[in-house]
Amino acid sequence: MQSHDLDLHRLELRFAASRLVEPRAVERIARSIERCGQIVPCIVVAGGGEDGAMVVVDGYRRIAAVRQLGRDTVRVEVWPCSVTEALVAVLARSQDRPFAAIEEALALRELVQGQGLSQHELARRCGRDVSWVSRRLQLLSGLPDEALAAVRAGRLSSWAANRVVAPLARANSDHANRLLERLVTEPLSTRELRDWFQHYERALVGVREEMVRRPRLFIQAQDEIRQERATQRLRQGPEGQCATDVRILESVLGRLVQRTADLRPVPKGVIRAAPRLQAALNKLTSIINGEDGHDPDRYPRRGADPDGAGPWRARDQPSSEVVAEHGAADSAGAGAGQG
Repeated sequence: MQSHDLDLHRLELRFAASRLVEPRAVERIARSIERCGQIVPCIVVAGGGEDGAMVVVDGYRRIAAVRQLGRDTVRVEVWPCSVTEALVAVLARSQDRPFAAIEEALALRELVQGQGLSQHELARRCGRDVSWVSRRLQLLSGLPDEALAAVRAGRLSSWAANRVVAPLARANSDHANRLLERLVTEPLSTRELRDWFQHYERALVGVREEMVRRPRLFIQAQDEIRQERATQRLRQGPEGQCATDVRILESVLGRLVQRTADLRPVPKGVIRAAPRLQAALNKLTSIINGEDGHDPDRYPRRGADPDGAGPWRARDQPSSEVVAEHGAADSAGAGAGQG
């Protein structure tokens, strides 16, 4: 199918709202077009209007890149089919063109709501199964329009939108909206949002209000706490860490004893775990007693064959070459003279 240049003003960007805005990707494409020209044409179909506008089905980043370069035309490939057929065909070959999952979901929603196709028909025409179509559409379920706008603008990842904002919106829409508002001026990375939500799920109501009001400050406070704990562990060394672990173990075992004493019958899982706990405690006791008694087997590698001890051979130990050349007796005398 042949391609040709088309004036930008003749393009109808009907599906722009279903594509992610990715400035870095646009910059890379612009550099490529400036250096090598536009290699891959945009896909358009006739809009059917009197103005002769062409509906862009694929190539929104290329169009943004051409505009960034200050050009008035873009290379297009006109498909002789309807908008629906073209959109389905682009989705069908999305394995070659890496659409984001949210972009696929928005395109599928347009085909279901705007073009009237059923999920079964979409799956058949896209070469997918119905579960794939259903999973994509579920990505948009319960997702506020503000979150979709944030994803498109690059302020929010698709993962964060579906794993953080969507469940938060279902539980507390006010908190979800306020969080999205704060992310405009105080953006958080996907990892930071994941940590924020994990704390939110366990937090009390009053704490949640503060977390939503100032999410960046909360993350900074958590980072400082983690750094302080790391510094404390470094300062204490292995001895202090062992002491801390012992205190934790005593506390956990104390709670376990109290809870188990009130349970009748004792859960099978606790019964099965008891021998393992006893074996671990016996091993710990044995190690502690060996240390207290200065057990020579505590460090079994000490006194081992020096030839296998690495580069740090004992100062009074002759080399294997000396032994081979002069014999064990002569080499022993040579070794004694080095002391």
